Amino acid sequence: MWPFKMRADPALAKTETETNEDALLRASLSDDYMTRDQAMNVPAFAACVNKIAETVSTIPIRLYKLVDGKLEEVKDDTRSRLLNDDTGDTLDGVQFKRALARDYLTGKGGYAFINRTGTRIRSLHYVKESEVSFIFAPDPIFKDYDIMIQGTKYKPFEFLKVLRNTEDGRSGRSVVDENSEVLSVAYHSLIYEKGLVKTGGNKKGFIKAPKKLAENAIKALKDAWRRLYQNNTENVVILNEGLEFQEASNTSVEMQLNENKKTNSDEICKLFNMPPGMINGGATEQDKANFVQYCLNPILKEFECALNRDLLLESEKGSFYFAADTSELTKGDIEKRFRAYETASKNGFMQIDEIRLRENLPPLRLDFVRLGLQDVLYDPGTKQFYMPNMNQTGGLGKEPVEQKKKEGEMTDEN
Repeated sequence: MWPFKMRADPALAKTETETNEDALLRASLSDDYMTRDQAMNVPAFAACVNKIAETVSTIPIRLYKLVDGKLEEVKDDTRSRLLNDDTGDTLDGVQFKRALARDYLTGKGGYAFINRTGTRIRSLHYVKESEVSFIFAPDPIFKDYDIMIQGTKYKPFEFLKVLRNTEDGRSGRSVVDENSEVLSVAYHSLIYEKGLVKTGGNKKGFIKAPKKLAENAIKALKDAWRRLYQNNTENVVILNEGLEFQEASNTSVEMQLNENKKTNSDEICKLFNMPPGMINGGATEQDKANFVQYCLNPILKEFECALNRDLLLESEKGSFYFAADTSELTKGDIEKRFRAYETASKNGFMQIDEIRLRENLPPLRLDFVRLGLQDVLYDPGTKQFYMPNMNQTGGLGKEPVEQKKKEGEMTDEN
């Protein structure tokens, strides 16, 4: 049993229960219904899920506070540590986010119990989506519900819920549920190919006989042919009495198997907005940018909204925000970054320490600001301009003054 206390029954009577038996019922009614395990046997599907989940798991979650119209990172908050490092449970932060992302994509959603003491969150406990069921009222407006875990009832606010394409706020629709037909074609193509491998790729065909064979002769022939297909150590069948093997022509399915595999892979990538190059190799910089923009960002936005809803106090909402830090994913290659930095520095858009901050380098703490006017420097402390090429200084609204040369300083003529 779970070590969490039973919650009091809600005032509103619940009249319907949703359990995992629903999935079994759907499976019995539809030949095309796909389970999560079947879908994960399709290489392209598994590759997309794993690529997304692994990437999401490595993205830091930051907590920010709005101060005087500016967002400042809150670095000493326990919730940031729980999400990125130690959840207080058996999973660390990376494993925790990976598990939530996988359930978000392939199940009814990602769920985690929020272990609170008063207003403080002490730990986060991932719960497999297959362990989660609901008791809910058939009210299309208020949609009240309770969460059930192995017979124990919990309130919605006790759980972090990351849901895909939800319509009721308690459970979402997985990629598997929404695309069973496409995945079924890919899965059964895989099963067909597996059958060919198991039979050693032997050709299908017919046995022609000049006369009708006796039953015992037919049985012996079938047994010999079966052994040929099932046992690679026996690779010949003796045909007596004028028997002749006639090979059957390849079916359209067999001839197009390789073409269908690539088509199926590309179609599955579309389900995730995944550039095929990201899982097949040879991804371009544009592929990587599209992956972040069209595939990852919508998922990360769902995570951010769930965290802001379930982990923030009511008094914090509106001034505190959780956000995924994707700066490492959007850096691009070093040559392009440095060219962009050079342009930004020359035109005064960025200062040296701002650039170093983006590259995770310590600041130089220079006491001047480059204004982009060629070699004009500005000292914020004294509010003085300095023009090295003219050896002049000046303040706002003041005439430039030529700097006196230090004693012993060599001139250009020397």
